[in-house]
Amino acid sequence: MENIHAVYNGRFDSLNNIKISPLSRAYTFSDSVYEVIPFCNSSTIAFDKHILRLEKSCNALSFQVDIKRISIEINELIKKSNLENGYVYYQISRGIDNLRSHMFDQDISIETFGYVVSHTFSSQSLRVMFCEDLRWQRCDIKSTSLLGNVMSMNDAKNKGCDEVIMHKNNIITEGGASNVFFANDECVFTPSLSNNILPGITRDLLIEKLKESDIRIEEGEYTIDDLTGAKSIWLTSSTKGLAQVIDVIDKKTNIQVDHHLFKKCEELFVKNYFK
Repeated sequence: MENIHAVYNGRFDSLNNIKISPLSRAYTFSDSVYEVIPFCNSSTIAFDKHILRLEKSCNALSFQVDIKRISIEINELIKKSNLENGYVYYQISRGIDNLRSHMFDQDISIETFGYVVSHTFSSQSLRVMFCEDLRWQRCDIKSTSLLGNVMSMNDAKNKGCDEVIMHKNNIITEGGASNVFFANDECVFTPSLSNNILPGITRDLLIEKLKESDIRIEEGEYTIDDLTGAKSIWLTSSTKGLAQVIDVIDKKTNIQVDHHLFKKCEELFVKNYFK
């Protein structure tokens, strides 16, 4: 880890040298939020959208942050890394307690931490499973409280899957670390945003471009049956891009690998954001 550039409370160092207190509220309570900012050919992808989402997450938890300083630190991490392709992970916690306490001290100081790593943006094909959505009820906040995701995704891993598609009472929410899209022969569909769905940046970018194209896009409430009857399913995220689902375990589906609408969406996305 010596070559991984990182920053902690404004101080740049290698990740290996950064030490964080066990009384950080990120550690004791997941009282923290995060963002993943991808970059390609040394240029960030949708930087302003990522920063705005990070700021909204902070506001939802009443974190008083210097978002301009944070933006500078993220760009500085990319510059220091000399990487062409990768992503920055950036985390903000409420701070460090004197002793663990549910009720935080009003004078506590915000704690910030980030690092940058290389990443290859390439086409992915995923094997997935459906699972009940175990997460808390404010998934629109990009919190580090991801135990439900961790439990479900590792259960999926043990069953030979790459990802999960979650549902609440049969209504599709999102993937373990992604948003869900599917298509028939005429239209693309994705679950509409709610407290149970993180407003994904890649999701937003794709929808914007689809609305500018001749491809129909609809947002709504969809069930497991809607997905198993679809011609194509794919998941989107800042590190996955558009990753098509090629198999759903324990379910009979109508999936057609490389369906024409998926391929058109993939080409549209790559053309606009991976030049």
